[in-house]
Amino acid sequence: MDKNEKIAGLAFLLLLGGLGIAALFIVLFAELAEEVMDKEFGLFDRAIIALMEAGSSETLDNVMFIFTEMGSVWFLTLSSVIILAVLGFQMKDKWGMLFFVIAVGGGSLLTLLLKHLYVRERPSINAEIDALGYSFPSGHSMGSLIFYGFVMYLVIRTRQRPWIQWVTVVVLSVLIIMIGSSRVYLGAHFPSDVIAGYIAGAIWLLLSLIALEWIQWHSRSPVPPVHALRKLLGPLYRAVRTKLPFFSD
Repeated sequence: MDKNEKIAGLAFLLLLGGLGIAALFIVLFAELAEEVMDKEFGLFDRAIIALMEAGSSETLDNVMFIFTEMGSVWFLTLSSVIILAVLGFQMKDKWGMLFFVIAVGGGSLLTLLLKHLYVRERPSINAEIDALGYSFPSGHSMGSLIFYGFVMYLVIRTRQRPWIQWVTVVVLSVLIIMIGSSRVYLGAHFPSDVIAGYIAGAIWLLLSLIALEWIQWHSRSPVPPVHALRKLLGPLYRAVRTKLPFFSD
């Protein structure tokens, strides 16, 4: 088995692993949604909301408003235009542009679909913080995880210096968490809405990135993916047949 076949086989296994993680998140989301609809998360939601209300202040109100704006539709739309410009003009990455639109735009449509599927009312309605419509899942949480998660992927994929990658991942991860927290603090969502938004966003982001990696890898790899996987797992299969006779023909 040559080097190209080995690399291709390992890459294919990683893609399959990503699909497995996405499937696990789908199960988690379904379980969470069922329990939320059965009002099993009421005590959890009330406890977190009460904790945030106890620590509220005018200064913290202003800070949380800034964070919630960084996950708003207008901010992510403007930022998406900038990312698309970088992908198109600087990186010349047409596939990256396409799947960025699929990830962010498709994620927005999926959010609307899920909101109208579960029809959960918000803790409070406030147009000033974009708290309109249904509550489950949180659009800010889902949208920010998809958008900022894709930005992390781009920074890592372009092979920036290690410290730049680490700083980007840490800063954007904290930002995603703060955006979700701000929605609960400002009374726009229940904590379970935010958790559901993160899970749904992770599912859609993973599927988008797996599809992007598959297409890019398939277009540049000289080795067919299934052939590489068969080559990689061949020795394991033969070893199992030797140890377990009932696997033999």
